[in-house]
Amino acid sequence: MNSFFQQVYQLVAEIPVGKVATYGQIGRLLGRPNAGLMVGWAMRSIPAALQLPAHRVVYQSGALAPTAAFGDWEVQRVLLEAEGVTFKPDGRVDLDRHLWHFRTEA
Repeated sequence: MNSFFQQVYQLVAEIPVGKVATYGQIGRLLGRPNAGLMVGWAMRSIPAALQLPAHRVVYQSGALAPTAAFGDWEVQRVLLEAEGVTFKPDGRVDLDRHLWHFRTEA
């Protein structure tokens, strides 16, 4: 498995219930500030056996992952709502309330 992908998976595993991280944020945390797209590829390639909380990764705007990620955009929303994540009227995650602040982030 790609070592960058493994690092992505390790970070995703740490996102707590009720919080979300963005693709770009994960890239920055791994020292690759322009790797948001690569993080997306890693997310698409998660081995099912890892059972990661992939639903906790969203776009920088708070928009949900593409439909293909979960089969239907509603699936990700339902999973996040079950964890207490709230949404703005336009359907984006309220990042002011739910963005994860990793322990080494300023």
